[in-house]
Amino acid sequence: MPRFSLKIEYHGAPFKGWQRQADLPSVQGAIEDALRKLEPGFETIAAAGRTDTGVHATGQVAHADLERDWDPFRLSEALNYHLKPLPVCVLEAAKVADDWHARFSAVERRYLFRIVARRAPLTHEKGLVWQMNHRLDAGAMQEAANALIGQHDFTTFRSTMCQAKSPVKTLDEARVEVIDIPYGKEYRFHFRARSFLHNQIRSFVGSLAQVGSGAWEVGRMKEALEARDRAACGPVCPPEGLYLTHVSYDDMPFTGAFDARV
Repeated sequence: MPRFSLKIEYHGAPFKGWQRQADLPSVQGAIEDALRKLEPGFETIAAAGRTDTGVHATGQVAHADLERDWDPFRLSEALNYHLKPLPVCVLEAAKVADDWHARFSAVERRYLFRIVARRAPLTHEKGLVWQMNHRLDAGAMQEAANALIGQHDFTTFRSTMCQAKSPVKTLDEARVEVIDIPYGKEYRFHFRARSFLHNQIRSFVGSLAQVGSGAWEVGRMKEALEARDRAACGPVCPPEGLYLTHVSYDDMPFTGAFDARV
């Protein structure tokens, strides 16, 4: 059975997260339903990571073992036809080795969280960012975020429902970017690591927003980290600003190039 990797983009609002659930809409379920339109006996796909309800992706990765040796371009086109009109698509498909695994072969994951600060209600970006009506201190948030970089016990920023065996992770990047937008500011939080804990990024950003708004001193972020206590975490921010943007592999299957056949 040939194995194919799929690079996937989706708007998380209509779904109860990535993972397939009985009688509830999920991204995994939508893609598996589309695959069964192509191969009725198809069973399941495996993903690089599970995203929660309302979380988006521009670079999720999954793999599927299929009966037919598909042309990758034709496979992505066929899946996108059957995924309509859901807000999920396959950006690219690629044939991979039988032992290549979307989750276990991954060496890095990148996430983005977006906050928009403006007084007027959102129209085009509604459901895609966390909106605030006041501006934040980006310099203070970056200084606080620096304390998170490196290997730490992230118990404070880990959901009580997290199933990871250990709270110890290594965070390679925590970067705050500010973009001027009409009538406001957009704050983009970039995080990069081999793997993350459940709700870790939303916990990071919720606490960093406390720093940015002046409710927390910069040093409190480090104190919260060192407390290793979930009670020391700030409010967990809403899911709609979070995106899984990229998953890296030693043997990267995707080109990212525009296909001239389109």
